[in-house]
Amino acid sequence: MKHRLVLLSIIIWFGLPGCAGTPKNDIDPTSAAPAVGGAESSPAVADEAYTVAPGDILEISVWKEEDLDRKVLVAPDGRINFPMAGTIDARDKSVAEIHKEIEQRLKPYITEPVVNVAVINNQGNSIFVIGKVEHPGQYAVRRHIDVLQALSLAGGLTPFAEEDDIKILRRVGSEVKVFPFDYSEVLSGENLQQNILLKPGDTVTVP
Repeated sequence: MKHRLVLLSIIIWFGLPGCAGTPKNDIDPTSAAPAVGGAESSPAVADEAYTVAPGDILEISVWKEEDLDRKVLVAPDGRINFPMAGTIDARDKSVAEIHKEIEQRLKPYITEPVVNVAVINNQGNSIFVIGKVEHPGQYAVRRHIDVLQALSLAGGLTPFAEEDDIKILRRVGSEVKVFPFDYSEVLSGENLQQNILLKPGDTVTVP
């Protein structure tokens, strides 16, 4: 009788939830929530479409050619240098276009080269928002944004900002072009042509 009670106690102990035979923290891997964003939010896709700007740093590698792996700075004139590929003009080119050009240039030296190009620092593609906004400063962006989006990045206007006298400054060579922007008009759907796409180095000033 005593042996039966001991056996019964063992069965109950290992059969009860939360006891030694059933850990509390086990999670069924099939019940995990799906990743948010899906394929559309893949950084690789964003990098392929990204337009390179002076000051950016690219990481370039060639499969099975470790001696060629390196980080490359985009010079102020928009050019990069890569072994065997020589000097490449990267101005206004996407990562995908640069990737394709390097592969083409390496083909005389490497059979079917497999090149990978990634943006590891996009500080070159920066815009500036200064004046009466909540968070003035420099903003590195991975795509072209318009004035309204830039103001949103900076937290919006402060209560004392002059909404109708915002200006965008763009340096072109030795000259500085000025583009006016009336915040109230754009918000009301008027004169939307003011809401221009910003280029790297543009400065949005809010008096």
